[in-house]
Amino acid sequence: MRWIFLDRIDELVPGERAVGRKGVASSEDYFADHFPGFPVVPGVVQVEALAQLAGKLVEVTVFQDEKRWVWPILSMVRRAKFRRFVRPGDPLVLKAELDSIRDESAVCKVEASVDGHRTCTAEVLFVFNPGDLESDEAQERLERLERKNLALLWSGYADWAARLG
Repeated sequence: MRWIFLDRIDELVPGERAVGRKGVASSEDYFADHFPGFPVVPGVVQVEALAQLAGKLVEVTVFQDEKRWVWPILSMVRRAKFRRFVRPGDPLVLKAELDSIRDESAVCKVEASVDGHRTCTAEVLFVFNPGDLESDEAQERLERLERKNLALLWSGYADWAARLG
């Protein structure tokens, strides 16, 4: 089962930032228990949505700079703060800013908001490629998967891919 908490990428500037969205439907499974009579999006769901957006920013940045695909795995969440409740029907806007990147890891500053009010802020750290993804076969498999995912999420994907050739 895949848990996808990123509905759309509105903007992605490799090496800099990404903006995306998560629609919060009242039918989400977690609302049954979190909390009965007062449904609230769990903080961990907000962080995961932000990490999914930041991960795409990292992938595209590394590919554009190095012509290799990486699989960013969330390794650490630092300084997470939950500032407001996110309720069913709220349009959750997600933002990620690339803070630093190295051969094997990256750090992004992330923020979620509803109607211009911050709901969550954090710093997320990723490590790359927990398995053997350096072989040509593994790179091709990862590239097919990620290009498909990016095409579904990001309206600017086709332009970006065309510029890279």
